[in-house]
Amino acid sequence: MRFALMTKDKPGALQTRMDNREAHLAYIADTGVVEMAGPVLDDEGQMCGSLIVLDVDDLAAAQAWADNDPYAKAGLFSDVTLRAWKKVIG
Repeated sequence: MRFALMTKDKPGALQTRMDNREAHLAYIADTGVVEMAGPVLDDEGQMCGSLIVLDVDDLAAAQAWADNDPYAKAGLFSDVTLRAWKKVIG
């Protein structure tokens, strides 16, 4: 089952994102459940959030993945939304 994890960074938190980026990318690679992912950009082209599509068994697994993301553990996000998602195109 697919879930979309949509996050918004806290204002002024770009350095927190950069400091934890390597661990975040390693977590994505190591867990093997991310179908696609990338940063959301602000009007200046700077990273300010994330969109991650997870392929996991259920909402509990998606929430566990989100909770253990190094970005989440670093307190990067001001807002997190996790919703079931259906792939239609692509």
